[in-house]
Amino acid sequence: MVLGTLFLTSVVVIIALIYDFFNGVNDCANAIATTVSTRALPPWAAVLMAGGFNVFGAFVTTAVAKTMGKGIVDPSAIGMDVVVFALLGATIWTAVCTKYGIPISITHSLVGGLMGAALIAAGPEVLKPQGLIKVFLAMIISPIAGFAAGYVIMVAMLWAAKRATPSGANKFFRTTQILSAAFMAFTHGMNDTQNAMGVITAALFIGGFIATFEVPKLVILACGLAMGLGTAIGGWRVIRTMGSRVVKLEPVHGFSAETAAAVVIGVNSFLGMPISTTHVISTAIMGVGSTRKFSAVRWGVARSIVVAWILTVPAAALISALTYAIYAVVKIGVLNVY
Repeated sequence: MVLGTLFLTSVVVIIALIYDFFNGVNDCANAIATTVSTRALPPWAAVLMAGGFNVFGAFVTTAVAKTMGKGIVDPSAIGMDVVVFALLGATIWTAVCTKYGIPISITHSLVGGLMGAALIAAGPEVLKPQGLIKVFLAMIISPIAGFAAGYVIMVAMLWAAKRATPSGANKFFRTTQILSAAFMAFTHGMNDTQNAMGVITAALFIGGFIATFEVPKLVILACGLAMGLGTAIGGWRVIRTMGSRVVKLEPVHGFSAETAAAVVIGVNSFLGMPISTTHVISTAIMGVGSTRKFSAVRWGVARSIVVAWILTVPAAALISALTYAIYAVVKIGVLNVY
């Protein structure tokens, strides 16, 4: 029994780190797409910087990890196999979307994965309504905050630079955008890295390896490094979508969008709100673009991104539910044979 628990826990850790890796690959665009598109940094330097700051951000707070690990599903009411298939559903959906260059909510893919596997395994009573309300409220509010913050900061930057020459302004904001990109990568690590942290900690708690739901330092380090590696490798198709297809960006736009998104993400991280950094940076870019004129934003591309957001929770839930159901049927068949 101990060996079985150790094996399943190991499986959870491996899949969670793979999930975190794809999180870094897909969400690499969140931190550096605008920096690359405005040529503030060459791509190789941007991805290495973002990867490093993702790791640093992972150590700042574990509030989001606790929400993800024990706020969505009651960890004492599910088995380790539920966690395995929750991660599997989230990872499959993330990998597919990354392959096709679709910037999705990695956070909500894990929420969907947890919900789908838990519903099939233990029924709706295992879900925690308060935590789910918290997640879905943040899902709605954070993109609005991103759009508003992007618009306000962009207007403020335009006012501050109204006497500057175009070449002077571009030079200044191309430099400061490196700082805003680092800030964005740092807050991304504060929030998104904690998704896998929460799941691994839940697995350790369920397996009896830890007595209280506190995230071990080794788990923080492993998740930070996995996401940092994914970010360093980079999801170049997603970068193209985020950096140029939504709206054409200049350095001042990139600085404003990254700063706005980083502030929103940082505040939510300290509040323990697992949000989609993709939602926030996308809408911040739209808010920045809207200061030119409404038509500056390519709303057709934006609409396809929104559709992907809406589909993420049910799609990941369906994948995890189906894979868990197949596993349960096979397990029952094997038990009947023996």
